Amino acid sequence: MQKVMSADGTTIAYDRSGTGPAVILVGGGFAERTNPLFVAVAEELSSRFTVFNYDRRGRGDSGDTEPYAVRREIEDLDALIEEAGGSALVFGGSSGGALALEAAHAGSKISKLVVFEPPYVTDGSRAALPSEKEISDLVRAGRRGDAVELFMVKGADVPAEMIGQLREQPFWAGMEDIAHTLAYEAAIVGPGAVPAERFASVTVPTLVLVGAESSPRMQDAARAVDAVLPDSRLATLDGMAHGQLDTKVLSAELADFYSA
Repeated sequence: MQKVMSADGTTIAYDRSGTGPAVILVGGGFAERTNPLFVAVAEELSSRFTVFNYDRRGRGDSGDTEPYAVRREIEDLDALIEEAGGSALVFGGSSGGALALEAAHAGSKISKLVVFEPPYVTDGSRAALPSEKEISDLVRAGRRGDAVELFMVKGADVPAEMIGQLREQPFWAGMEDIAHTLAYEAAIVGPGAVPAERFASVTVPTLVLVGAESSPRMQDAARAVDAVLPDSRLATLDGMAHGQLDTKVLSAELADFYSA
């Protein structure tokens, strides 16, 4: 494990592996750098790239500084990019993809970008996603489990009837430990709509990935993101869905796009 300091003094922990052009992996909700998916992707890519797999602020071995702002997370990514040599290839999964897109809009030195299903909502009849305030209020009230449930049911489309079973699982405690960071995901994604005006200025070459087995919401969101980006293409991953990825296939898609 290594650490880099962000602009506000927050320390960001990361693992570095491999040799070659720098790739930075940006996780979404609940993801830490020890997440098996990111560990596997880092391992797959490390034969051709130098991979930076990091804990976003508030998670794992990274620090956290209040008050939160999306800009601070962009600065975290910028600190890693500087550590990587001043520019980097970036992969963002789910809300990590939304963060990477916001960083590209803000001018971060991203040479190429791949995002997998940024979790926006294109259906105007659907209720807004949970807000930063809603989640933060639950956490401050000591109701971390309820904050996780709100995020999962209203933000990640997990059926409400499954929550009782999930609360019984050993991993639930770990999810509660980082419940405060779910407010960060809410701040990044917003109420749901794709921020078309901002993303229309993102000129970074971008590959938008979508799972063939993902929900209509995720597929529609991926298409909407692709439609507003000036330099992007959409690719479908057969047999895959949000949270169900073949890391070998995913890594091959990343390597091919980054090397083209």
